[in-house]
Amino acid sequence: MRWVERWVQKVSATPGFARVAPYVLPAADRGLHRLTKGRVLLSARLLPSVVLTSTGARSGRPRRTPLACMPEDGGRSWILVGSNFGRTGHPAWTYNLLAHPDAVINWRGEDVPVTARLLEGEERTAVWKAVLEFWPPYAAYQARVEREIRLFRLQRR
Repeated sequence: MRWVERWVQKVSATPGFARVAPYVLPAADRGLHRLTKGRVLLSARLLPSVVLTSTGARSGRPRRTPLACMPEDGGRSWILVGSNFGRTGHPAWTYNLLAHPDAVINWRGEDVPVTARLLEGEERTAVWKAVLEFWPPYAAYQARVEREIRLFRLQRR
């Protein structure tokens, strides 16, 4: 099964994947998550994943976004990576968390209230290193863009 993970990492680091995945993967994840009442996320077959429900920065409406995450402290906190598949702009959900840090994640079928904090400086540097060990394709995403990929730590409220 390790070869599947390596193959997925290789494919997910390509520019072609970055063009297609943002349209296909989140929609598939949202649908499957809804159909299974929060029990299944397609992306969670490869990486731990959550469904983030944040408040829209401009609209004020709830926004649901399936995201890969890096769990910490046995599920007491999570790191979210605003890679946007290595595309130019920051993903919309990062603006939502900056404007409204209180959110809810669905983690393994359980709704968990969280507060998000943008990581900066030395803390961000240390977490970025851990993120690259966790999922190496993030390095390819960062190499394709001039912006610094945003990292958020979500803590249970």
